[in-house]
Amino acid sequence: MPSPRYRPPHNFGLGGVAIGNEFQFATDEQAEATLSAAWDAGVRYFDVSPWYGLGLAERRFGRFLARKPRDEFVISSKVGKLLKASRDNEAKRFFPFTTSPNTPHFDYTADGVLRSIDDSLQRLGLDRLDFVFVHDLSPDNKFLPEDWETLWPTAANGAFPTLTRLREEGVIDGWGMGVNCPQPILRCLEEADSDVHLLASQYSLIDHANAVEQVFPKAREKGVSFVVGSSLNAGFIGGEHRYNYGEENTLIAEDKLERLRKLRAATARHGVDPVAAALQFSRAPDVVSSLIVGTAKPDHILADHAALQTKIAPEFWQELRSEGLIHSDAAVPESTGG
Repeated sequence: MPSPRYRPPHNFGLGGVAIGNEFQFATDEQAEATLSAAWDAGVRYFDVSPWYGLGLAERRFGRFLARKPRDEFVISSKVGKLLKASRDNEAKRFFPFTTSPNTPHFDYTADGVLRSIDDSLQRLGLDRLDFVFVHDLSPDNKFLPEDWETLWPTAANGAFPTLTRLREEGVIDGWGMGVNCPQPILRCLEEADSDVHLLASQYSLIDHANAVEQVFPKAREKGVSFVVGSSLNAGFIGGEHRYNYGEENTLIAEDKLERLRKLRAATARHGVDPVAAALQFSRAPDVVSSLIVGTAKPDHILADHAALQTKIAPEFWQELRSEGLIHSDAAVPESTGG
């Protein structure tokens, strides 16, 4: 049996992508209202990153959370990118809607990790991060200065052992990869001593076969768990005309559109909210410790929170499986909701 690993204590949380103005401009007041709605609904896990709005999300989350009792919530952030402010910054190149003066610089060294954590704490106004993800060291990241595999030894000799040491010293409770592709997670599971990984854009009703067949079995062997992000594929399942992230996320492949049409037809036949089905599906596997959603709209976080309690009859999941819309080995919610 693998040794016990850290698992986030809350199975639902609010992510910071939208509050960092990833998709559109959101005001400070909108961000505050969204965080307040989440808190009032009982949400106590929050995930941020220096990348989200190039510091904007961390500042907004911190402004809210610094007024709350620190022992009542957990927060994760990311390492791998350092932010440098200047009057000739390139912030708009990365986030057209951000108000940040920062340009990101990738750094997966030991010193880079320590500085990243310290910088995040200063932006957040908090005394600690509960756990940390090594961010975007992944084949889909076009902004990396070199190929991810070329940069991997830097992380393997710098970021990974440093985070393990911080965990052993009690500075953080756990760490893992935070990526949109499976390759870095699988490699980290083989080479490093990780605890919990952010599985972004890899486990949804639209796309989950590789996670079921490759990623989850290896995670069970190692005793690690996952925080699942983008279970709606960046709003795609909920009706947004985008699929996941990136500059070309509005150019959606026909097979994804067809799969969504079939999913929506099935939900209509059974009177099921597709968002509720998607969220409950992504939280069902035994290796999933938490699910995060990203929004800058108070009504959306409340709707997502309620969707996890919606009753869904077993017959719905049976139809999805019989039609090949979910993998034969994919977990489905054991109960009819909650």
